Amino acid sequence: MYRGYLALPLIVVYTVAFGVPAIVCGMLGLPRAVHGLARTWARAILWALGIDVSVSGAENCPAGPAVYAANHASVVDTPVVFGHLPVDFKILHKRSLYLVPVLGQYLYAGGHIGIHRGSGFRARRGLARAAARIRGGASVVVFPEGTRQRGDGGVGAFKRGSFVLALEAGVPVVPLSIIGVKRVSFGALRVRAGRVRVVVHPPVPTAGRDAHQAAALAEEVRRIVAAGCEAA
Repeated sequence: MYRGYLALPLIVVYTVAFGVPAIVCGMLGLPRAVHGLARTWARAILWALGIDVSVSGAENCPAGPAVYAANHASVVDTPVVFGHLPVDFKILHKRSLYLVPVLGQYLYAGGHIGIHRGSGFRARRGLARAAARIRGGASVVVFPEGTRQRGDGGVGAFKRGSFVLALEAGVPVVPLSIIGVKRVSFGALRVRAGRVRVVVHPPVPTAGRDAHQAAALAEEVRRIVAAGCEAA
């Protein structure tokens, strides 16, 4: 239950050891190195926490850019995605994370996309930047619930903004079910060893849809993600 507290010194060491070189590589314009360092950092943290991750459905990842939409139940979700999603991607995150030492600088230098949660205008600008990034060939990972879902209430409502992003960029949405995190994570550092599964579902096409259908698309993807979690 308190493995996170015991692993905290290692997590700090790993964050500095991999984060600082990743920041430098980002500043030098070496995206593959940045992604590789982030992947190694995430896997090291999961190892320290005693969390084993398996991925099924990797063959469903499109060859081109896509928006990957995952449920969000724990702080463990982020290292799970960084460590085991078998594609290069940028993550859509709250802009306040830029203030976190090392992590914030990594997110900025690595080209990840910060969104202002408190300002609709600024949030739309962030989504427009993300859409441009996708049209340029980058995939994006989003947590459309917006915040971690507490307790056992299942997958929460998906906000439409992430799906407007996919529709405007004209790319498919790939639902991701992250399964088992609530059995290993009970708070920021209240973690115990265990297994987590990631299911990559077939892409949901966006061709022929427009931004007015974002809410319907969000619900369609939420149902797929929720069904994957419930079937486990």
